[in-house]
Amino acid sequence: MDTTITIKIIAGFIALLIVLRIMGKKELTQITPVDFVYLLVLGGLMENAVYDKSVTIWQVLYSLGLWSVLIFILELLVRNFEWLRPIVKGSPSVIINEGVLNIKSLKKNKLESEQLRSMLRLQGIFSIKEVKYAILEPSGDLSVMEYERERPITADMLNMEPKETTLSHLVVDEGEIQYNVLSEINKSEEWLIDVLEEHGHKTIKDIYYAEWSESDGLIVNNYSEGNN
Repeated sequence: MDTTITIKIIAGFIALLIVLRIMGKKELTQITPVDFVYLLVLGGLMENAVYDKSVTIWQVLYSLGLWSVLIFILELLVRNFEWLRPIVKGSPSVIINEGVLNIKSLKKNKLESEQLRSMLRLQGIFSIKEVKYAILEPSGDLSVMEYERERPITADMLNMEPKETTLSHLVVDEGEIQYNVLSEINKSEEWLIDVLEEHGHKTIKDIYYAEWSESDGLIVNNYSEGNN
């Protein structure tokens, strides 16, 4: 058994614990891109050092110690200087505001319409009409506030028959008709154009996002609405 490798691995394990303590009590979903870089670089240091016999234990300890100190200093600066936090850690971005897609924010965060829809579906939301606010957190998670009318109320409480809901389909994405989606729902381009015109939308290129469902019909966000 190689004693040097054993000591290096133990040193790396201790360093990892120190880094995790510096980062604080976070779940994996709360780790920001900068936190991820901390751990990635630390892993790279250990990978290159453990099996490289030319690297001494003291060099490993120095590298890990220096890296831990740099992390500590950066975390200290972020905590004490608020203006530095959005630069280093990032800041939340409002993706949906009062039910309207913020197109500038979507593009800034390199987020496509279908990616947004997927993130909403993971939270049990199948149409943006249900969303009043959606905020993309620095960790990449999506925080959603639904409209009050969309929050669960039992039908028995209201003494009424609930309306059946159906899946929504993205029929226009960034000014382009989604022909594959139309094919899936057995609709034609002419049908889509007619429905859009009925809602006052005559130019496809002016539409950033349009979804359609059997239960709720058409929901449209124009470029002009989301660029305010």
